[in-house]
Amino acid sequence: MRRMDQSKNFKGVTVADFFAGIGLVSMGLGKAGWKTVYALDYDECKAAAYNHHFGAGHYHVNDIAKIHGRDVPSVTLAHASFPCTDLSVAGARGGIRKGESSSFWHFPRILKEMHEYPPFVLLENVEGLLAPGEGNGNDLRSILKKLNDLGYYVDLLRIDASHFVPQSRVRLFMIGTHENVVGKHDEVIQERQMRSSNARPKKIIDYIVKNQDLRWYFHPLPDLPARNISLEDIIDRSAEWWSADRSLYLYKQMHRHQQQLVKKEKESRKYSYFTAFRRMRVRDGESQSTAELRTDGIAGCLRTPKGGSAKQILVRVGRGHFDARLLNEKEVARLMGAEDFRINPKLSSNQVLFGFGDAVGVPVLEWIGTHYLNPLLPKPSAKVSTIRRAQLVH
Repeated sequence: MRRMDQSKNFKGVTVADFFAGIGLVSMGLGKAGWKTVYALDYDECKAAAYNHHFGAGHYHVNDIAKIHGRDVPSVTLAHASFPCTDLSVAGARGGIRKGESSSFWHFPRILKEMHEYPPFVLLENVEGLLAPGEGNGNDLRSILKKLNDLGYYVDLLRIDASHFVPQSRVRLFMIGTHENVVGKHDEVIQERQMRSSNARPKKIIDYIVKNQDLRWYFHPLPDLPARNISLEDIIDRSAEWWSADRSLYLYKQMHRHQQQLVKKEKESRKYSYFTAFRRMRVRDGESQSTAELRTDGIAGCLRTPKGGSAKQILVRVGRGHFDARLLNEKEVARLMGAEDFRINPKLSSNQVLFGFGDAVGVPVLEWIGTHYLNPLLPKPSAKVSTIRRAQLVH
């Protein structure tokens, strides 16, 4: 896919990336003209992946709890993809104030400690954040209210990466734009701009309406694009498929209706591609490991390979064949829109897959940078400045 590189249009548009992982946020924003000058994560393997692609020098391996804002450079945007462990359906759902997800609160602390407030902040997490946290009220509201307290108007987007790549990956994006950037704005126009894009679907608008007391700002956006690549486009043609016996074993783990689908597709003169996860399901009257085939032409949401059931299987059917194998590193990178990411050969397959499974889709960040952040910047000839603390009204 050919993308426009806008890096020459804006100079000095900088990012501090917290919970930076392997750097796919930096990669996506970079394609929209933004430069990450500070990245932070505690994981040595993710740092090795990041530095191999971007070069060493600005990645800091440390616990965010040990970071002081005065040590973070002044930037145009501060981003944080904080842990979803206690927010996702797969997690314990303890909420934003428990476990790993509670590390979010160090982000606003650091913002307050920085020499200058960034004009923009961007947060990313799973859609489960919309659900109330256990015993803590609404986690999402707590986050947005905290940004309000720091002087930021807020916006909320729900974006599925399947608009860009053949992977179902729904994420919430919380955008904060400082009050000095927003200035005066007309409420009637704001109402229209709120409904300008399918990036704010009905469930997001309903949430906004129920929380009208928060300070909102809605930048006009186009609709999300229609995806122009398929699952077949991400296939690594050089990869080896499993043996016939191992593929047959996977076939026998499928529900009968999916076995019938496979039999029909085998008769085709061309290959069709599917993905599958193994799950414990009731099959043939008993709970057993079951291969569930996804048949809508896209991959399921990539996950960190913490166990066998978290590893996604690629299936090829047609020309009289049924073949299967695990998705490999190249294919996972392509599913994240990071086909040009330089994979560190010193890392194991699991370490690479963990980094991609814990990341953010590259074209999603490029879209946000291009359509949301860039239009709010001064003209290319003007200097992009940060917000001095004295300008804030608390």
